[in-house]
Amino acid sequence: MSYRGGRGRGRGRGGRGGGYYGGSSGGRGSQGPQSFDSSTQPRTGDNGGTHSDFVELLRRLDGKQYPAYHDIESSTRGWVNNIEGYTLYIGRAQGDPYAKPTRCRVIVKGDTAKFPPVSHQNKVRSVALGDYLNRVFYQSCKDMGADVKAREAGNWNGPKGGDIEISRPTQHVIEQSAVRILPNGDICAQFTVNLPARGRSILGHKAVQIFDQTLPQLVQKSLIYTSLDANVVTRHVLNVEDQEWVRSNLEIRGLVAFVPDGAILPRMSGADDRPMDETVKDGENSKLVRFHSPDTLRVSFDLPNMGKTLAGIGIRKGITLIVGGGFHGKSTLLSALQVGMYNKIPGDGREFCVCSSTAVKIRSEDGRNVSEVNISPFISNLPFGKNTECFASPDASGSTSQATNIMEALEMGAKTLLIDEDTCATNFMIRDDKMMELVHKDKEPITPFLYKVKTLSKQGISVILVVGSCGDFFDVADTTILMDSYSCYDVTTRAKQIAASRATNNGALAASRASFGNVTPRCPVGTAFNPNNGKITVRSKALIAYGDVELDLSGLEQIVSKEQTNSIALALQRLTALENGSKMTIFQVLTQLNALLDHEGLEALTNGQFDGSLARPRTFEIAGAINRLRANESFVQLK
Repeated sequence: MSYRGGRGRGRGRGGRGGGYYGGSSGGRGSQGPQSFDSSTQPRTGDNGGTHSDFVELLRRLDGKQYPAYHDIESSTRGWVNNIEGYTLYIGRAQGDPYAKPTRCRVIVKGDTAKFPPVSHQNKVRSVALGDYLNRVFYQSCKDMGADVKAREAGNWNGPKGGDIEISRPTQHVIEQSAVRILPNGDICAQFTVNLPARGRSILGHKAVQIFDQTLPQLVQKSLIYTSLDANVVTRHVLNVEDQEWVRSNLEIRGLVAFVPDGAILPRMSGADDRPMDETVKDGENSKLVRFHSPDTLRVSFDLPNMGKTLAGIGIRKGITLIVGGGFHGKSTLLSALQVGMYNKIPGDGREFCVCSSTAVKIRSEDGRNVSEVNISPFISNLPFGKNTECFASPDASGSTSQATNIMEALEMGAKTLLIDEDTCATNFMIRDDKMMELVHKDKEPITPFLYKVKTLSKQGISVILVVGSCGDFFDVADTTILMDSYSCYDVTTRAKQIAASRATNNGALAASRASFGNVTPRCPVGTAFNPNNGKITVRSKALIAYGDVELDLSGLEQIVSKEQTNSIALALQRLTALENGSKMTIFQVLTQLNALLDHEGLEALTNGQFDGSLARPRTFEIAGAINRLRANESFVQLK
């Protein structure tokens, strides 16, 4: 396979896992809880010189107290290794052996790395190449044992540290800060080194081994083109670019999603995002069923790089139902679609399972925080006159939280809603004739989603809905897909026949002819986002300690790595710069941030701190975090 022209558009996305191509699902970063201090960062030293100077300095530091490591800091000058062709930069040195490891950056000159310019000639290819090199660096660390700490159990005076760690990849190819290709073709790798010590004394000779032997080997193995398999590198880059090309063509084909024939949708387990193994073991038949499109829904794409035609199911704009019995693959299909805005590594099984980049997963979230959201299109006339045009609650119910999630998604420009009835509030989704007869409409504040979905569709909002218990949605569906033992069938005609044979629900028809209602824009209030103790810690993919507030992101199912959450935490802090009385809406604020990241990359969030633990989130997930933060008077509606 060879490079041919730059046809891709947009951005790649990034990840982690075992081997070059990753493994277990997102949720654990390689460097433990990530902390950020919103106060001024301590000044980093800026020594520098030749690599020989650096090695000699480390030898002189041997046996000194641990804080003397600050002498190796080099924020801009760098330690230049002319023999190996790279420059090492070292950020603020850790204060003691138990502190967070020291951030480092290596810049390998383009004429040393020698990657063909065509391999990173546009944004998609550059992201894909950086992703591949991150995977190789990560695996090389493991293979060499460079990620293993030197520590004697129970002995405080024993050796400590000495490990090198880089961001752990996932199955996704996302723009990330661990390894990236600079505009001039240089390779930038950012990682951490746990500076070695015995007790609180510097192990200078161990540090020499790390920086004079281990690190040059890592650079040579993972960041130099001639050390890599050129065919594998090319396949990775072009495969990712072709995925982005298919996604970019959904709109002009009238589609919101595409799943190719032969795709492997089931995962290894709920905690392992790798594809299910189709190897037959101990005489048992493989339980894996590869995806195959119904003939009536099949579309094809001629891939520009790989030179082949890819056929599969094209999910058209409008309302699509995914039906079937329990455990037959409905949610598995939706799970593949909900991460279809991210490109995948070759061999993942979900390559080319693509979805609109503006698709948002919707669910109910009992107990979530809601700030000044207009949920009146779905809920009105609450008891005791509670206002739903400017609804706020620190403890939303299932129905009000789901209504909020939809309205917030629409506020941010979502064009496709992905919904699984298993994670929905039943009273928000449907209301049958018997219940309407017993409880009069005047006493029911909720207008079910069933009655509103058609008006959403008429306004250009598509819906993909997994449903297994309520056939009332047949009345409003444009397409109905049946999953039977993980095989896919088009049952649209039969569903419409069933709908036509039943008595029509006049209430649903009346609601579908009415307008949807208004999406009221909101403006974030900058002062509300100051962490009250100045400390922000990312504890996991789904949890940020923001000051003394626990920010739960578990309802944002399209966050796929802790590295994305690290970026979200940094983005939240930027809101504090908003001026009092600002009339910028959350959509405008995050559109500006997105443009900044397009122009400057993730470096714009870090202020030159050599942070390799970031991956780019979508604006939908950043907005989701902002909306869920429990802060007083954090929004005002724009009237």
